[in-house]
Amino acid sequence: MSQTKALKARVTLFCILVGIVLAMVAVVTDHWAVLSPHVEHHNASCDAAHFGLWRICTKSIVMSGSKDKSCGPITLPGEESCSYFRHFNPGESSEIFEVTTQKEYSISAAAIAIFSLGFIILGTIFVLLSFRKKRDYLLRPASLFYAFAGLCIFVSVEVMRQSVKRMIDSEETVWIEYYYSWSFACACAAFILLFLGGLTLLLFSLPRMPQNPWESCMDADPEH
Repeated sequence: MSQTKALKARVTLFCILVGIVLAMVAVVTDHWAVLSPHVEHHNASCDAAHFGLWRICTKSIVMSGSKDKSCGPITLPGEESCSYFRHFNPGESSEIFEVTTQKEYSISAAAIAIFSLGFIILGTIFVLLSFRKKRDYLLRPASLFYAFAGLCIFVSVEVMRQSVKRMIDSEETVWIEYYYSWSFACACAAFILLFLGGLTLLLFSLPRMPQNPWESCMDADPEH
């Protein structure tokens, strides 16, 4: 790999590293979406909720003096209680999600996110091995692993989005309003950085194409 390509590959790897950090943050945090019910009495407290791939947190917020008929924002002070989803921990109680959440959606989103982390680990191993002399060809499978990780994050985001939509549309739920929070934004940014970074790294790691009919790809590569 030429020095110019090596420099571009390092910059791309830095962007991928940022994407990895964002993916990790998105997977372990529980601020993918915030849900709020309709508030009939302004001086009463209401229960808003925020959740991620693994657990839901409900927060009792006092709405004194507010003329808004929605509960929140979630940043207001209040007593918070968190629990893992029942289908992950059968002993835990999560009645708020028992009816309104699509169990298959939640399990699918979490499982796909785990696959993404697996691809990230494989890509990182190949990158570390490529630092040895004349092993930059290992960047090619690493780039594909990172691109696959980005696609898995995208699928997980879409599954979560569909889950929230079905909760809001259901007549059996108390939630009337929702918005996606910073964990969701981290996942979207991770998808962009990992997927585009993986494809870019693949282009930089490929050998130079032959410029003459008698050249092969190996001959065209300055290192060979």
